[in-house]
Amino acid sequence: MNWNTYIKSYQSYLKIERGLSKNTIENYSFDIERLCLFLDQNNISISPIQIGEETVQQFIYNVSKEVNPRSQARIISGLKSFFSYLIFEDYRLDNPLELIETPKTGRKLPDTLSVNEIDNLIAAIDLTTNEGERNRAMVETLYGCGLRVSELITLKISDLFLDEDYIKITGKGNKQRFVPISEITQRYINIYRETIRTHVTVQKGFEDTLFLNRRGKQLTRAMIFTIIKNLAVKTELNKTISPHTLRHSFATHLLENGADLRSIQLMLGHESITTTEIYVHLDRKFLTQVINTFHPRKNSDLK
Repeated sequence: MNWNTYIKSYQSYLKIERGLSKNTIENYSFDIERLCLFLDQNNISISPIQIGEETVQQFIYNVSKEVNPRSQARIISGLKSFFSYLIFEDYRLDNPLELIETPKTGRKLPDTLSVNEIDNLIAAIDLTTNEGERNRAMVETLYGCGLRVSELITLKISDLFLDEDYIKITGKGNKQRFVPISEITQRYINIYRETIRTHVTVQKGFEDTLFLNRRGKQLTRAMIFTIIKNLAVKTELNKTISPHTLRHSFATHLLENGADLRSIQLMLGHESITTTEIYVHLDRKFLTQVINTFHPRKNSDLK
């Protein structure tokens, strides 16, 4: 079998056995395809079963000159997973990346926006267009519910339980969770549904998709990124932001206002609370306030 055959088999495993999303599978596959390109460019004819540690080290060294340590670590992790799968299926006995060290990347703190900056983004949306009402509802939902962009574009009308003030979200690995939804977010969703979406010619297969493009189909991830970046330019926001910035801001603002990490973890759909802990990057003033408010000896007399 050639590389493509093994890759397709691996993709099926990721989808069926591990229940990973299409985007995650594409990211895993991209790392393997990058290795294949390296082999082609260097006239190295070798199968995934035969490739050894030395060849993989050459590839990693080549990659290290082009990408930052964080991207390099992701590529190593992706390839380790692929070769671990080949071992699992008894195609080979060892993992050629077993002894390759992952570069230290540190913990990157997420970018966030202030409440005022969020308000400015939403206020900058042109509501004179049909897309404006849709975009306002989407931005409000991204921020108000802390969604991933993939969760937003796949949100279904049947996932809305507005009478109970919840929406059902299908996250990574097809894991579902219920997220509270505020009155203002509900109002903007209803305005979009009642005044704009009802006039869109919905294409077959997208009847239940909440947010649609002009052609009546599901929006792409790239389109959401473009909408957010255009709003940042319009408001002269001197920050590099993405839809994920709104998710980070959602978690940070909840934490700053007294929400506990466990509740935030459940709303974000993090499998481990250690992932949620990255949001504890607040300024010292706030942390001092937390100590002064909640520490049991905050009122103890000095002796």
